[in-house]
Amino acid sequence: MRKNRKREFQSSELVKSFARIHGFEDKLVAFEIKDFLEDYLDEALFGEIKSVNLEDKIISIKVNSPLLKHDFQMRKSFFLKKFQEKFGEEKFNDLQIL
Repeated sequence: MRKNRKREFQSSELVKSFARIHGFEDKLVAFEIKDFLEDYLDEALFGEIKSVNLEDKIISIKVNSPLLKHDFQMRKSFFLKKFQEKFGEEKFNDLQIL
């Protein structure tokens, strides 16, 4: 008797494959960055982040609060290094705070 082989994939692997096929890899990484920020920042500060995008190896973070925006700008190299350590240096070369 022949056994049927079952393929087991984690949902994250399927999502990554789908993103790669359809060109959404940058958006997927942007979601991962936003999740990282949600864990790293407290709830009130994270609530001030309007959006996170990745385009041409540049992370752009839109922030509503002028104080938080200034804090991000002052710590730009710190956050860029954190993102590079977590997600890979080859994925990012700059960080913009908008």
